[in-house]
Amino acid sequence: MPASITRGKHSRGLDATQKSDFPNLDADVEVHRDLNVPSEFVSLKPRVIMKRSEMLAVMEDRNILWDVIVIGGGATGLGAAVEAAARGHRTLLVEAEDFAKGTSSRSTKLIHGGVRYLRQGRIGMVRQSLRERERLLQNAPHIVHPLNFVLPTYRWGARAIYYAGLKTYDLLAGQWISGRAQLLSRSETCDRISTLRAEGVRGGVLYTDGQFDDARLAMTLAATAVDLGAVVVNYMSVVRLVKNQQRVAGVIVRDSESGNELELRGRAVLNATGVFAEDILSMDTHQQPVSPATKEHPKVVLSQGSHIVVDASFLPGTTALMIPETDDGRVLFAIPWHGKVLLGTTDLSVKRVTHEPRPLPLEIEYLLEHAGRYLQRCPTKSDIRACFAGLRPLVGARSGSNATATLSREHEIFTASSGLITVIGGKWTTYRHMGEQLIDQAELSAGLPRKESRTASLKLHACPSIDDASEATSGNVYGTDAHQIDALIHESPTLATRLHPRLPYRAAEVIWAARHEMAQTIEDVLARRTRALFLDAHAALESAAFVGELMQQELKQSAEWQVDQLQRFSVIARGYCEETL
Repeated sequence: MPASITRGKHSRGLDATQKSDFPNLDADVEVHRDLNVPSEFVSLKPRVIMKRSEMLAVMEDRNILWDVIVIGGGATGLGAAVEAAARGHRTLLVEAEDFAKGTSSRSTKLIHGGVRYLRQGRIGMVRQSLRERERLLQNAPHIVHPLNFVLPTYRWGARAIYYAGLKTYDLLAGQWISGRAQLLSRSETCDRISTLRAEGVRGGVLYTDGQFDDARLAMTLAATAVDLGAVVVNYMSVVRLVKNQQRVAGVIVRDSESGNELELRGRAVLNATGVFAEDILSMDTHQQPVSPATKEHPKVVLSQGSHIVVDASFLPGTTALMIPETDDGRVLFAIPWHGKVLLGTTDLSVKRVTHEPRPLPLEIEYLLEHAGRYLQRCPTKSDIRACFAGLRPLVGARSGSNATATLSREHEIFTASSGLITVIGGKWTTYRHMGEQLIDQAELSAGLPRKESRTASLKLHACPSIDDASEATSGNVYGTDAHQIDALIHESPTLATRLHPRLPYRAAEVIWAARHEMAQTIEDVLARRTRALFLDAHAALESAAFVGELMQQELKQSAEWQVDQLQRFSVIARGYCEETL
């Protein structure tokens, strides 16, 4: 079978005869009738709760044949796992580190259509992103919410040009719209952004997009997949691909905690590892030559985006600032987020994948200088509470220019002759759409039953009901799970203790993360289950010992484990502090 590439569109449709209801997830055993499957393998539909020990117990059952094995626990992999499980496929996801450890927790925290992509003529991409934005606002209101932006203008005629562009943005959204662009006078612009430097401002445009907490959405997707019957496991790396007559038939994984290796059999294997996609592709050593039409699989081109976090006094209120074009053509955002202000982002081409990318001094200087041009107070290094960098996996060519600013943010799906399915590119906003396409391709390539996607209207885990809509707008990222966290405090009032005076998080959230969200390390809690490390790196460092003590007791670990965890977290956290740059 020749290799194939799908770029940002469905490879097939579903007719009415392929539609089916959710299968009975309580069924214990379903035997595959597939001539290519060894008879000793049967497919089970396990029901598990979100505990790592429970997940491992299911994985260790060698009789299970998985319909879909997803490699990678970031936005794309988690979206694919939810999609597969929602269709009733037996789904397993393995992540080498923690969920959203890499790129997916280091975004600009926006769910958006991409205003700047209009200028590049990528109309289809913008339209699809806007539809997905509105779906997320409906399906995860506890994680995603509307955010108003002001775009100030400084040249005569610029306001009309940007207004026309943003009205086009609204029109592309069609019925999927949460706010409409408005013209602002000079005084209205300065009133909306009270700390905007007024010199040269001629007016502005107000528009609406979406904001979210990326790591919390990742955890919500993991919980949703589990709710639907999937198994998801962190700290489980793929070390080899299993082959059967040169076809990928599964994976061999290694548990980072125990060192044990396990062979897992699957009908479809998806490579959703982002910047590490080529590592998995290199394991597929028996690839056949690809067709001339597709030439070869896409190249992963790395772009580093860095951000800095400063106090809310630099941009008080709930309205964000967007500068559409700085000196080098990049967009600058200043965004209120969890009581701080996020400044970003950069677009720097890098050559090497690192697990802990760090902002370069030139990136920090760029953000501080440009923020100072537009804000009344010019932030300095001493104002930085945290800084972080993420690597974007862009789709590049094997030859020719791969300048990151010119590369598309659209994704490509590559199906190798071995059956391995790889996705490269994409962004958080379209994670669901990418997952839908991946599972469409998995059904087609692996001979799985073809089923209609159900995720467009699927409410994600802990989504508040209409009656509880106030919970979704109060900044409570836990949704209905917040009641259970409050119950922990009711049972043990000491769990109401704040982790640090400068952080909003309580001890109960640490217990909840370890008990119900598969947090295995201090970093898991302070970087992703809470966002302490991204909001105030020094406060996170100062609270690490308290968090380690809570986790040691909850996970029944040794004192040596706690000491080791503190040392590891200290090394990582120093990379988020400005004085280490």
